[in-house]
Amino acid sequence: MRRTRNAKIIATLGPASSSSETIEALFNAGADVFRLNFSHGSHDDHRQRYETIRAVERKVQRPIGVLMDLQGPKLRVGQFQAGVVRLKTGEAFRLDLDNAPGNEQRVQLPHPEIFQALKPHTELLLDDGKVRLRVEDCGPEFAETVVVTGGPLSNHKGVNVPGVVLPLSPLTDKDRRDLEFGLELGVDWVALSFVQNPEDIAELKGLVQGRAGVLAKLEKPSAIDRLEEIIHETDAVMVARGDLGVELPPENVPSVQKRIVRICRQQGKPVVVATQMLESMIQAPTPTRAEASDVATAIYEGADTVMLSAETAAGKFPLEAVAIMNRIIQRVERDANYREAMATSRPKPRATTGDAICYALRDVAGILSVAATVTYTNSGFTALRAARERPDAPILSLTPHMSTARRLCLAWGIHSVYTKEVEHVTDMVNDACRAALQDGFAQRGQCLAITAGMPFGSSGTTNLLRIAWLE
Repeated sequence: MRRTRNAKIIATLGPASSSSETIEALFNAGADVFRLNFSHGSHDDHRQRYETIRAVERKVQRPIGVLMDLQGPKLRVGQFQAGVVRLKTGEAFRLDLDNAPGNEQRVQLPHPEIFQALKPHTELLLDDGKVRLRVEDCGPEFAETVVVTGGPLSNHKGVNVPGVVLPLSPLTDKDRRDLEFGLELGVDWVALSFVQNPEDIAELKGLVQGRAGVLAKLEKPSAIDRLEEIIHETDAVMVARGDLGVELPPENVPSVQKRIVRICRQQGKPVVVATQMLESMIQAPTPTRAEASDVATAIYEGADTVMLSAETAAGKFPLEAVAIMNRIIQRVERDANYREAMATSRPKPRATTGDAICYALRDVAGILSVAATVTYTNSGFTALRAARERPDAPILSLTPHMSTARRLCLAWGIHSVYTKEVEHVTDMVNDACRAALQDGFAQRGQCLAITAGMPFGSSGTTNLLRIAWLE
């Protein structure tokens, strides 16, 4: 099975989408990667879903990516005596470490790290920004605030501290247990929440040890301040517009999204645009026109992947959500304006052999009207550099490692094929021709542009470009 589009789709699994029949149907509708959200569900739940994905993979005989999304630190207030209070604008409200039930005057904030980072005039956003507080005075165990925007506040509502780098690791004890479990399962990608700096990515990579790709979720303004460093350190990026939209003014989010996508394209790192893409489809069988436009905008900007969250995990119409997202992507990619945008935004190549070869690959594909470009890759490096160029011809990626084939399901335009190891260029060319014919990318009499690294088996050594005719 081959997709008739280049951008990819992530579907989150949950109560509405855990059966074998539904997961297979989601794949057939267009899902390329499945997300396991470790903020919800038990290890047994995730194991069952993972094993079902792999069973579907064997049935459809196509690599399927699996992304585990770590919960990260969740900053929340404590409990109230009455379960809920109503804070009034202009009144004082205290946050402290005392675990006594709260009231209209105070509540516990069981995160001493927050108090360490606070300064007078810092703003705190509670319950996704519905309630706003401004710090008037603070110390190691308390913060005296004034209510800037009042409203109801109930037990365990979330707390955001925009513009402040908190002395917190993005990996909690729960995350570390979940990570080891996920890596033992064999997940292909690990998404890290609450990223504030490149050191957070380095910490996770030290634990993963190359067993999966690392994806940085950008949802903190502090991460945007060090954006290029973080993108350089990570393997892929997610524009997590939920928390990002809470901590940034809403009018800033579209330009930040565009900037992230542009820098990821320049660095050749896959980028996912996520959160509230087709949110109305949790309850409705069709999206709003604004949602359809939102998905299309991400594709026009050059995103590798768009993601569905609650739409497929808990919504009433998971299959319809994937299907309409699939159709939106197809429609955008048929638009001449899209191809023009991809061509004009083509990043400059670095002065490396790999970039020179992949830059030439795109030009050769256009000049010769090749049926497909083919990359032979061990680590995925060659395929990702080819995808960075956004060639007009499909990218057929041959790899002798199933783990690489699955990870590349996240990247723009790449059709992964798991193949045997090769030792000679002739064997590689024969495999490329066989795969192109078998998977419907080419017919006899057409040509392929093939790139690889020599010697075979060495990562990051792209140095070969070959034209092959199918006979």
